[in-house]
Amino acid sequence: MKKQHIIPAAVLSVSTVLAACGNNEADQPAGAENEAGNEEKGELTIGVTPWTSTIPPTYVAKHIFEEMGYEVELTEADVSTIFIGLAGDDIDVYMDSWMPVHENYYEQYSEDVTNISTSYPEAASGLVVPDYVDDVESIADLKGREDEFGNELYGIEEGASVMDELRDLIEEYELDMELVASSEGGMLAQAQRNMSSGDPVLFYGWRPHSMFNEFDIELLDDTDEFFEEASVHVMAAKSMEESSPEAYEFLSNWSINIDDVEEMIVQIEEGEDEEDVAAQWVEENRDQVDEMMGN
Repeated sequence: MKKQHIIPAAVLSVSTVLAACGNNEADQPAGAENEAGNEEKGELTIGVTPWTSTIPPTYVAKHIFEEMGYEVELTEADVSTIFIGLAGDDIDVYMDSWMPVHENYYEQYSEDVTNISTSYPEAASGLVVPDYVDDVESIADLKGREDEFGNELYGIEEGASVMDELRDLIEEYELDMELVASSEGGMLAQAQRNMSSGDPVLFYGWRPHSMFNEFDIELLDDTDEFFEEASVHVMAAKSMEESSPEAYEFLSNWSINIDDVEEMIVQIEEGEDEEDVAAQWVEENRDQVDEMMGN
């Protein structure tokens, strides 16, 4: 199911900026050392989507890459732009690709992008309501009760492929609802406003995420099996195998526990620094890190 992709001018502009980053070890003088005393191996660029689930694995990988001697650049973009960057060698790594939701992007760019490893399997996602909403336990239960939710389903940003999935869901279940696009933070702020007033609210949720620690909410049963159980993967530019072999080898061995990711999300949302949280995880899981690094 390969789709033709027309790159808008704005994306070309982003891609042009990314190209200035460079990602080849050959650009660095042989034998040079970074501030930590490790031999410099060049620069790596990690794509970062605006989701809380992206932050912990991204900063853990950044910390480990820097230990290995790489200079690391983080580039924020939506997921479609990140796949364009991976295919064009402007981005080296993306730590938070959700399958099968991102399968269309991977199929489109698979000649130049490698699905290199699985971070964690069995990541649940779907429609979420507060626990106090009575007699709504499945998506099918929403039919005929859409007005209780203001006829609105709150989603994340346009450009995320799940938004198309949610539109298909509304059509599949014949729901009289409008999908409201927002940022992750905007979606959760709206959900929190409704819940503070005790009003029903319907929004998109997924694990790992602190929303399940912070709010009394539940995922609705998907009786038509619309949402497939997701697994979260690491994507890498295929050129990395030659240009950054040690980093590529590390990524091929990468995995992390979903509970650890959620714990780090909570720490970060409580005000701890992302770099410090990642460094702490690395030190507490040094044996696993060494194994991933091939030591």
